[in-house]
Amino acid sequence: MLLYRPAQRFGRRVRNAAVASAALWAATLAATADPDSLARALQRKYDTVRDFTADFVHSYQGGVLRKTVTERGRLLVKKPGMMRWAYSGDEEKVFVSDGRKLYSYIPADKQVYVSSVPPDDQASTPALFLAGKGQLLRDFVVSDGELPPGAPRGNVALKLAPKRHEGDYDWLLLVVDESTLQLRMLVTGDKQGGQSTFTFSNLKENVGLSDREFVFKIPRGVDVVTDSAR
Repeated sequence: MLLYRPAQRFGRRVRNAAVASAALWAATLAATADPDSLARALQRKYDTVRDFTADFVHSYQGGVLRKTVTERGRLLVKKPGMMRWAYSGDEEKVFVSDGRKLYSYIPADKQVYVSSVPPDDQASTPALFLAGKGQLLRDFVVSDGELPPGAPRGNVALKLAPKRHEGDYDWLLLVVDESTLQLRMLVTGDKQGGQSTFTFSNLKENVGLSDREFVFKIPRGVDVVTDSAR
């Protein structure tokens, strides 16, 4: 044990030095790089993240009904392709991907919608990108993004336009910390003129999530709607 402890401390010093070096490199890159270089850096960053957890605030503004809605919840992500978005508050709802199927459940509606997780080369949403599906430069045209209102200082934005037609959105914005490239905000613009913003906090990477966190059991007494690929 006396030999182990100094070795352990030395290992921590090496890892800390590597993290500090990577953070300095990322900060320099984010401040000076073109959008393609930033996208490559983001891809490399998230290729090293096996899983993460975060709290989120989801706000929606505009659209056909010109409404404003704000909700809160908890996000769990594990590669490859597993996610759990759990909304709390007045209207509870949950969206779960187990890597093969996507389950959308709103208890008040007594309905579960089940769809198939798209293949890697068809997974163009940033949520699936974060879960290890898709590639930024392959799936999107990238450009400089403008930081949205409320974004804290020290962040940088990357705008993404899907190369394939998407029915749900026209563009996306990734907002990341310029020193660590850690995700801070995700913004989407839809075809009705609405804007959906996810703001993340308490984000923790590589926490060792179990696959059990992404198992969805269909409740009794609900209607199940499936896509044609099920």
